[in-house]
Amino acid sequence: MNEPKSGAVLFAKQLERLAGFYAQVLSMPVAHKASDHVVLETASFELVIHAIPESIAAAIRIADPPEVREETPIKLMFPVASIDEVRARAVSLGGRVWSREKEWEAAGIRICDGVDPEGNVFQVRQRVA
Repeated sequence: MNEPKSGAVLFAKQLERLAGFYAQVLSMPVAHKASDHVVLETASFELVIHAIPESIAAAIRIADPPEVREETPIKLMFPVASIDEVRARAVSLGGRVWSREKEWEAAGIRICDGVDPEGNVFQVRQRVA
């Protein structure tokens, strides 16, 4: 029997754009897609991008570039093979990962924050050899 995976749900004003961002930036394949959500999946983790209901989304404004929403109690963290590669992909998809000067290391892991196209702060983590 398959055990449920750990995961997170991220609500999006622009479902397709945000799902595409995470799918491409993190190289996470789409496992399931419906009109109101997209499930991205790895062997051990699911990221569900869920559309914000239109009645609520209509009142949400996304700036270009997006305003960074740092005043939230949650930050998603993702393991990646290369922070530099993620940094390059993020920019082309409407987000960004902070510069190398803002990276830090702990316990053999290089860490850097970034922001997605809707202003959500996320973190990428790369094992240091």
